[in-house]
Amino acid sequence: MTRTIDIKALIDERRISGFQWLLVVLCFLIVMTDGMDVAIMGFVTPSILKAWSISRPAFGVVISAAPLGLVLGALFAGPSSDRFGRKIVLIVSVFAFAVLTIAAAFSTTPIEMAVLRLLAGTGLGAAMPNTTTLLSEYAPQRRRALMITIMFTGFNLGSALIGLAAGYMIPRFGWRSVLMLGGAIPLALIPVLVLLLPESARFLALRGASPARIAATLGRVLGVHYEDTVSFVSSEPALGTQKPIGVLFLRGYARITLALWLTNGMGLLVIYLLTGWLPTLMGDAGVSVATAAYVTSMFQLGGTIGAVCVGWVMDRIARPGIVIGLVYLAGAGCILTLAHAGALASTIASLVFAAGFCMSGAQTGLQAFSPSCYPTVARATGVSWMLAIGRFGSIFGSAIGGVLLGMGWGFSAILSLLAAPAVCAAITIAANTRGRAQTPEPHTIAH
Repeated sequence: MTRTIDIKALIDERRISGFQWLLVVLCFLIVMTDGMDVAIMGFVTPSILKAWSISRPAFGVVISAAPLGLVLGALFAGPSSDRFGRKIVLIVSVFAFAVLTIAAAFSTTPIEMAVLRLLAGTGLGAAMPNTTTLLSEYAPQRRRALMITIMFTGFNLGSALIGLAAGYMIPRFGWRSVLMLGGAIPLALIPVLVLLLPESARFLALRGASPARIAATLGRVLGVHYEDTVSFVSSEPALGTQKPIGVLFLRGYARITLALWLTNGMGLLVIYLLTGWLPTLMGDAGVSVATAAYVTSMFQLGGTIGAVCVGWVMDRIARPGIVIGLVYLAGAGCILTLAHAGALASTIASLVFAAGFCMSGAQTGLQAFSPSCYPTVARATGVSWMLAIGRFGSIFGSAIGGVLLGMGWGFSAILSLLAAPAVCAAITIAANTRGRAQTPEPHTIAH
């Protein structure tokens, strides 16, 4: 007699295996290389400007190339992953940004480097949403947010490590060595990913893979053996279309899609404006460069701790959207308190830490929550498009800081203004996710 097993229910009811924690580590390493690549140009740019004898405006095309590539990569990666699989798209994306980062080390002109950074950014933009999607499909519901937020802490670690490496390598080996290191590390990760990274079992079931292949994949991940008489099903909602992009705008998904886009964009606007311009704002108020750098680093430290704490709370409360909204709201309160205290306040480091704890914690919680908002057929597309559209918030946040400074706005005025998008993010996610703990799955597709 054939026994039928629902994949999601199986993963949710079993204890977390060692291989599932290994998957967290693998995704953590991918995100770490992502953080290295995003931060790398900030560390090598001063040396490149000096070596090539060019101005900052002339080099601007290189700096803006990778963020544009991130948007393009995220837009294309989701539909590709939902069509071809999480594993293959993830490995190709890591390989692409690794090789192209190494190639950028041999650039001789700004245009050549800009093209390579654009292409590297495209590969990079595909990595983050696919790690999120794959891990979410193997993490049990009771620990999903925590496991994903732990994965995201790799981003800050990668950014810090490449900074330390740059400080040591540039004086000794030159700026090209840092780019080569930034590409060599993810390149060395490729064989490990090929050997150990599993394909999503839910994706395999949705695409009609054989029961033997699904059994082998699940058996490896969960540490169990399944007999030949077992078949697997993936419970999914009934949809009016099987096209991933179309699913995002179907009735029942369009509202949450727009809410995720707006929330992500508002959150990134606050984070990028605050972290990008806080040292300048503090310097204008008379704070030393060293102190400003130290205070700004408290935002990243707070965000790393906040991400894990928010993920832990989300797993214990049935309405994670409400949790995220409340943390964004607390972030707005921290920013307003920071604005009122001023750049010279004795408590500024702790206030910046608290703002990072809330804003970055909520932002990472949002990314951990987003996969549960979509069915398997469109999950990678939903996550990647949220990240891509939200990227425009980071671009706007980085740009508007300079505009406001040029208009004569100071520390307190700019930070007071930042509370508004934080409140907007809080209201949007809380109002549009009430009662939504995960995607409803009333229908079953058997293979």
